[in-house]
Amino acid sequence: MTCPSAPTLGYLVSTAAGRRPSVLFVTDLAYEARGRRYCDEDIFLTSRLRAEFDLALCHPRDAAALLGRFDATVVRNSGPVLHYPREYAAFRDRAGELGTPVYNALDGSGDMAGKQYLVDLARAGLPVIPTVDRAADLHLLPPAASYAVKPKLGADSEGLRFVERPELDPAEDGTWLVQPRVDFAYEVSFYFVDQDYCYALYAPHPDRRWVLEPYEATGTDLEFARSFVAWNTLSHGIQRVDACRAPGGELLLVELEDLNPYLSLDLVPADVRELFVTRLTAAVRGVLG
Repeated sequence: MTCPSAPTLGYLVSTAAGRRPSVLFVTDLAYEARGRRYCDEDIFLTSRLRAEFDLALCHPRDAAALLGRFDATVVRNSGPVLHYPREYAAFRDRAGELGTPVYNALDGSGDMAGKQYLVDLARAGLPVIPTVDRAADLHLLPPAASYAVKPKLGADSEGLRFVERPELDPAEDGTWLVQPRVDFAYEVSFYFVDQDYCYALYAPHPDRRWVLEPYEATGTDLEFARSFVAWNTLSHGIQRVDACRAPGGELLLVELEDLNPYLSLDLVPADVRELFVTRLTAAVRGVLG
């Protein structure tokens, strides 16, 4: 299924109090990311969601204290949670206590839960960049000119380093990932709302990850991307399936971002952007019951 073109959202479902549903939109408008302007994307999204919801923005550090005042919470470009782990844990606990709907849901198995899934998928023989997290498994990696070593709980390339030979201190087992550097042709990202495919973007120049262009996904491409969306346990939310085109022509999973994926909405055609906003609005309304 792709993002539908027809849902009409002119209706307003009132709460028991006779008011419009209220949404707490969690974002860090000041977060700086290379090649991306998180604030612009969330300013745009909130400007559109306000047509259907009473909406307020807050920083992720404030979310736990505020979410009880709203009917639902939307987590968007809030930055890597490694910068505020205690506050994020408090937010998850508080949402569970109150039963407040959260979008994305907090039950994902992708990046939301760390990068252990890359190790698990590699062990299962699925199409993912070969990944190990133990010194004893380094021999399982294929030969490569160099290798990437990165923290399992990292984000935005923090802590990433490259080495000529795969290395890992046994004392660090389970905390670092080691992968071969794949000589890929390009990276491509597939964007989903819940289970619905919406659009794809790719970086035709491997050295410029965030210089993206629209990508016409083939049936085989979508089968690849949908297999990981189906594998994930995320009950509802936005997912971005990041992949690279390997030398053999196949796609390999790079990352399954299911917490707060940047959407690059400014780079998609206007009609695609409108369909995405329509689908997202319907999805947020859907978690309200």
